[in-house]
Amino acid sequence: MRFLTAGESHGEGIISILEGFPKGVKIETYFIDRELARRKSGYGRGDRMQIEEDKVEILSGLRNKITLGSPICMLVRNKDKKIFTQEKDFLPPLSVPRPGHTDLAGCLKYEEKDIRNILERTSARETVSRVCIGAVCKQFLNNFNVNLGSFVVGVGKIISSYKPKSVREIIEKTSSSKLNCIDREKEKLMIKEIEKAKAEGDTLGGIVEVWADNVVYGLGSGWHWDRRLDAKIAYYLMSIPSVKTVEIGGGINYAQSRGSQSHDAICFSKSRSKLGLKNCFFRKSNNAGGIEGGISNGETIVVRIAAKPIPTLINPLSSVNLSNKKAEKAIVERSDICVIGALGVIAESMLAIALTEAFLDKFGSDTLKEIMRNYKSYVKANF
Repeated sequence: MRFLTAGESHGEGIISILEGFPKGVKIETYFIDRELARRKSGYGRGDRMQIEEDKVEILSGLRNKITLGSPICMLVRNKDKKIFTQEKDFLPPLSVPRPGHTDLAGCLKYEEKDIRNILERTSARETVSRVCIGAVCKQFLNNFNVNLGSFVVGVGKIISSYKPKSVREIIEKTSSSKLNCIDREKEKLMIKEIEKAKAEGDTLGGIVEVWADNVVYGLGSGWHWDRRLDAKIAYYLMSIPSVKTVEIGGGINYAQSRGSQSHDAICFSKSRSKLGLKNCFFRKSNNAGGIEGGISNGETIVVRIAAKPIPTLINPLSSVNLSNKKAEKAIVERSDICVIGALGVIAESMLAIALTEAFLDKFGSDTLKEIMRNYKSYVKANF
């Protein structure tokens, strides 16, 4: 399975193409639209979120809501259109790059002096495609009772230490949250921090955790470096704009403990219900984050990501004009103050894509019926 995205931030729209997705999976557009709405939410988002409607149009790959096995093409139209493929837009060139953005590196790479020709594609607007494709993959994973959830751990220096017990708890406790946070007291402090940054013309980054439970053991491979499940997940999550750190399970804290304190002891039960198994290996702790040796071990997959502050500042940093090489303040484009509340939705999508790919590698990829047969046979044959 592979996917391709196309489109510019202020172009006609954002396109997603998903190839190699199995036949026979029911896909509901309302589910995709709900995920797109979640992407727009979160305290600290900018005016663009109120402008765009973000409704998906599925152009190919389905008949009567059921996937055909052919490439799936999805379109989300941009309401705020400013550039066109065949018409002149008369927008003034942007010449002063923003520190922390792709502006300068992109201009140097593509021999460009108008930053708009770089920022239109490198904008986080592209993540609309990730959410569309992730929503399709989530609907596939639902057939195997795999659930995903995310929550904000921290904004700036405000960090919550609360740990949920399950994805269900995450979903329940974030459903009424302004910031996708499960710690109400810390959420209040995070919102105050965002308000303070906004008043000072500044921006904030933060930390998000993403969980996936009921993931069958055996996804990924320890035999080949490029098929390790943790490596794939890290690669996909690091591709999200602004993400600078990816941790699996205990992450950095794992490295600061002794082995006797950090590794997850193995237990066995004939009655513990897990994935429908009668006999089940399990762990009482999950510092490994559900993955050992590049292979899922049946425990909840736990991933933590950290994102840098938004590069566009109302009070911009110093920069250099690309045209005359003179010092100037960086350009100011309409932007968010903090996107951490929505980052988890994008991270869920990328994790869903990674898990679906690993699932298809393990159980086949032509039809849902074939995959289900292989999955049930595999689980039934557990030792």
